[in-house]
Amino acid sequence: MKNHIALYEPVMPANTGNIARTCAATNTTLHLIHPLGFSTEDKMLKRAGLDYWQEVDIMEHESFEDFLNWAGERPMYLISKFAQRIYTEADLASNVYGEQIFLFGKETTGLPLDFMQAHEADALRIPMNDEHVRSLNLSNTAAILIYEALRQQSWQGLDEIHHYRDTDKARELNW
Repeated sequence: MKNHIALYEPVMPANTGNIARTCAATNTTLHLIHPLGFSTEDKMLKRAGLDYWQEVDIMEHESFEDFLNWAGERPMYLISKFAQRIYTEADLASNVYGEQIFLFGKETTGLPLDFMQAHEADALRIPMNDEHVRSLNLSNTAAILIYEALRQQSWQGLDEIHHYRDTDKARELNW
């Protein structure tokens, strides 16, 4: 199963950098839908992604329409605090396409309302106490969703045991 995280017009470089790092760790393709609220050369973006940028499969789309054309018939989940269905209720492990997309809206305004209304059945949310907090951080939400998908997919393509590159360091720690 191939997972994709798509960010609709992201505005905060640190969020995008953190999500890129999560994508590198999970073999997930990251889609950036323009316009972006920052340059991809932004130091906050690069700092958040650390030295993992070369490991991230990134696709950029010049517009939402271009992204939707690329997405075609691939299953897509819209992530929104306004969704009716909780993310754990979705079957994220099996579909006939072998791919799925998790689409996240702009940090400040979310996804376009007309698009959300037209695809309400495909929207998922994470339960939260919204009396105290408007929303969860975008990068945290992306990590929760992708790791739930991978859990349902039996961690396909991931190591369940960490193998240190630096075996001397591992011995020093008695691991």
